[in-house]
Amino acid sequence: MPRNSVGLSLFSRTFFLLALLLAGGIFAWVQTLRALELEPRAVQAAQQIASLVNLSRAALRYSDSINRVAVVKTMTDQESMRVLPREPGDRWEPFEVDRFTRRVGAELRSRLEADTVVASAVNAQPGLWVGFHIEKEPYWLQADATRVVPLTPGTWFVWVGIALLATLVGSVSIARLINQPLRELSFAASRIREGEFDSVLDENTLTSEIREVNMGFNRMARELAKVEEDRAVMLAGISHDLRTPLARLRLEAEMSVSDDEARQNMALDIDQLDAIIDKFMDYARPGDARLVPVNLSPLVDKEAATFRDPREIRISSRLAIDLRVMADETELGRVFGNLFENARRYGRNTDTGIATVSVSYVRSGPWVIISVRDQGPGVAPEKLAQLTTPFYRGDAARTAATGAGLGLAIVEKAMQRMGGQFEIDNAPDGGLVAHIRLKRAP
Repeated sequence: MPRNSVGLSLFSRTFFLLALLLAGGIFAWVQTLRALELEPRAVQAAQQIASLVNLSRAALRYSDSINRVAVVKTMTDQESMRVLPREPGDRWEPFEVDRFTRRVGAELRSRLEADTVVASAVNAQPGLWVGFHIEKEPYWLQADATRVVPLTPGTWFVWVGIALLATLVGSVSIARLINQPLRELSFAASRIREGEFDSVLDENTLTSEIREVNMGFNRMARELAKVEEDRAVMLAGISHDLRTPLARLRLEAEMSVSDDEARQNMALDIDQLDAIIDKFMDYARPGDARLVPVNLSPLVDKEAATFRDPREIRISSRLAIDLRVMADETELGRVFGNLFENARRYGRNTDTGIATVSVSYVRSGPWVIISVRDQGPGVAPEKLAQLTTPFYRGDAARTAATGAGLGLAIVEKAMQRMGGQFEIDNAPDGGLVAHIRLKRAP
């Protein structure tokens, strides 16, 4: 099945959804608060200005001409406002330009007079100007414009920023709490995959669903541990029980069969059975690999030396002497041994009948890619993916097959244990090529 190359972790997805939900809630509350805040703030501002106008009107109405000057001066010094006569030629700019200021103007007219004028500037002097009458004489009252302003955008930004920051922190905390049990389950599953069957999850957690999952996982881990133990015992028993009669058969054949050809054929059959047992044991080997720096060139030469008959296979290696990879030396030896054996069986040249194998390498960043290529007939492209399936052999090789059909399956499994990769493909100019990808040793 094709895998999606781009994806989000469960933590990221939970965090994103929570943050989106809470941010949407904050935005809705901000709009609601702004709508609810406008009305009372406008009424409060209008009440303050109307009170100033009424107090100024009362103070000036009951003052004589001499004291009126002193009252105006006192109001200017202490209340930061001025009262001036309103002249017919005064030029003023309207104060009511938006929803908030229109609400303030309407509230002022309802509390003072219907013809009250509210201006933002008079004769090019900015401020909050309110036109009113004292005994039919028109006056201007100039007050500080900051008395009637809504919350500034900067104030809203600060409060919204604080709310968003709290939302992010809360989303991270909630997402972490939600995903912590799943992360522990993922780590435990990874340890199980690596063969650590003693992984135990908490069965006393407060969340009932997580508790049931943990209990089920622990039961599975215990059963897997028992299965693994039984498998090891069974494999050891099978190996012993099969090799003992094979050894007796070999001895009896050497001693009792007089025909040299028959004795040789019987010995070859016994060797084949013994090799098949080794293949089964290699494939069923537990998945523990100790990675250490391994020199590739001498290891490949050592494995190639076991194939001595030049009439069947000829192996050439072009590996650097100082080439080292991180691997399990025993496992890696089995890998090359199985690849050479596979080439000996199925990679022979159709003209010469000899399997010609070349081993080369390239360095790719932190990786080393080793290629093992033969000059045989290759494999049909639709069958390449099945070559690592246990017990599978291509149609062309069935009649000549004397193995268990586990060689390439053992190679793939060993590479997985060592944290590497294994790929098979047809070479462009004929033959089968196997690519082994391992980490470079420091």
